[in-house]
Amino acid sequence: MVSGKSLKVSEAPPRAPKAPAKTAPVHQTGHRERLRERARAAGLAALPDYELLELYLFRSLPRGDVKPLAKALLARFGSFAGVLGASVEELKTVSGVGETAAVELKILHEATLRAGRETIAKRPVISSWTALLGYVRVALANESREQFRVLFLDKRNQLIADEVMNHGTVDHAPVYPREVMRRALELASSNIILLHNHPSGDPTPSRPDIEMTKQIITAGKALSIVVHDHLVVGRDGVASFKALGLI
Repeated sequence: MVSGKSLKVSEAPPRAPKAPAKTAPVHQTGHRERLRERARAAGLAALPDYELLELYLFRSLPRGDVKPLAKALLARFGSFAGVLGASVEELKTVSGVGETAAVELKILHEATLRAGRETIAKRPVISSWTALLGYVRVALANESREQFRVLFLDKRNQLIADEVMNHGTVDHAPVYPREVMRRALELASSNIILLHNHPSGDPTPSRPDIEMTKQIITAGKALSIVVHDHLVVGRDGVASFKALGLI
């Protein structure tokens, strides 16, 4: 039996209003657009390194002020090239750099390397020395460990392959002349250029560098494979064995 009293129905608590979607503050959005406009008007070459890096970071960090991050990266790695040359793990040690931003920077580094490699591959390497020096600096100047590479050339001195023969420690990369010669024969390469880096930044050839180069030259003579040069790359520049009279 239902009483005459009306039943009291409990009402659900009112829903909290939805929080608005996060958007970048107006001043940050305006800064990004002003930077893009300046780049369009004056050209990318007119931007200082931190602004060019900032502009690139917009891709992986769509919100927030990335100017402090761009400056922190340049301070940590010393230069734009140093930022690009750093590993993903090294980049992530900088506060604000996650996996996505680090990988984006490594994509840019790889694109730069490939563009440089194409430039020296389309003509005899010996006649495009400036392009070669630019390429080897991008490839090796900011490596944190020694790396030994060989440019294998054909009889017209055109690039067949650029290969890493060994990775080492911060001050040594062991190289075996027989392995260099074996690979040259596999590629039908009649001329080679040796490359390695000094993570210390100073490209001055060491005594072990000189001795190792002599061994490779001797091994090459027996097989009619010519060592054109050995370039030692550091942040302070590139040293050429040929220019120094060591070959």
